[in-house]
Amino acid sequence: MTLKDTTCRTTMHHSRRHFLRGAGVALALPLLECLPRPAWAKAPADQTPGRMLLISNNLGVLPQHFFPKESGTNYRLSPYLSELKELNQDFTVFSGLSHPACEGGHSTENCFLTGAKHPTSSGFRNTVSLDQYAAEHLGRQTRFATLNLGVNIDKANRSLSWTRDGVLLPAEDSPAGLFQKMFIQGDAKQIKRRLEHLKRRGSILDAVAESTERLNRQLGPQDKSRLDQYFTSIRELEQRLVTAGEWEQSPKPKTEEALPQDILDRGQLFGKLEQMLAMAVLALQSDSTRIVTLMVDAFATPVFQLSDKEKSLTSYHPLSHHGMRANHLKQLEKADRRQMKLLKEVLDKLNTVQGNAGPLLDSTMVLYGSNMGDANTHDNTNLPILLAGGGFRHGQHLSFDRDANAPLCNLYLSMLQRLGVETDRFGSSSSTLTGLNS
Repeated sequence: MTLKDTTCRTTMHHSRRHFLRGAGVALALPLLECLPRPAWAKAPADQTPGRMLLISNNLGVLPQHFFPKESGTNYRLSPYLSELKELNQDFTVFSGLSHPACEGGHSTENCFLTGAKHPTSSGFRNTVSLDQYAAEHLGRQTRFATLNLGVNIDKANRSLSWTRDGVLLPAEDSPAGLFQKMFIQGDAKQIKRRLEHLKRRGSILDAVAESTERLNRQLGPQDKSRLDQYFTSIRELEQRLVTAGEWEQSPKPKTEEALPQDILDRGQLFGKLEQMLAMAVLALQSDSTRIVTLMVDAFATPVFQLSDKEKSLTSYHPLSHHGMRANHLKQLEKADRRQMKLLKEVLDKLNTVQGNAGPLLDSTMVLYGSNMGDANTHDNTNLPILLAGGGFRHGQHLSFDRDANAPLCNLYLSMLQRLGVETDRFGSSSSTLTGLNS
């Protein structure tokens, strides 16, 4: 009997959360054929796996044109949502949602998917983002556990993706670079070099672990606890390197799409956004990943093209502080509508692409929103939030208390559970979101 056979026989009665323990190491078992799948993970063989596309503009939209006046299923579409009228049964719009104690104007942009409190406080450290939390619990199922994208993004300071230790994960802002990662295999020599690079990184980690183990013998309980967290991070990174090496040797998917040419002019905001959204859809369609985040960094966007014949009066940030000036409001409305039209194109594409069990939109949750309820006043409450697809029964406006908002993380918890993540808490959530049908 082989070691594999022995392991499978002895763990047959355990859940997927079973651990192998020894020498201070706890190793979670992968999803082996001989292990029973928990009830929440069971699905027909032809069912398309769940996916998420999470989009944020860090300066938000004009709230008076976004939110409907009525709630429920018989609400009238607001001016912005009228851009999506053909898809009104495929999305739900929310009002009265925000992150509790997440205040500070623009400082909240990095907390949109985390819900971390008091981002302007001394010693603030961010928490894990929705995409990374999902990836942790679902494991590596695709070449990329997640893809974190950006448009005009200040990569050193802004991101939607944050690790459990509150570390920023830089966004990919080159469609051409992303295309190469997803579809360009490279020759045997290039693959060998990349594998050697991964092995060298692993060797460095081994050396660090050995030296810190010697230090551990001299430390007190509190420092040992901190060092143990450090070791845990090292072990997780080692496993990611091993997994990356395995995927490096696997053939990449084929595509008929041409290599995109990066738009370098930051003033071409909507051209860049259209291009990156197309790459996000392609990533999901090719199953390169099942979780994509995309931040539109409006704060870092200079004077930009509203149309072929019109430019914005100022860069995006001062334009958002409109002070009720008619010319600023008019241009902001045009910018917001352009985003709604691009969102419609994404939903249309996902509705056209067929998964194993129907249109890809049926299994893809598309979240559009912002950390900013009203950029003009730096208000971080009553956030503009729209959720499409994902197998939920939509066609409604869910309205919560606009003075005492419900936690946005309640929606995130509902999304995590829909994705198959076995959890009853995320961030500031108090429950799943009331009224969201599936």
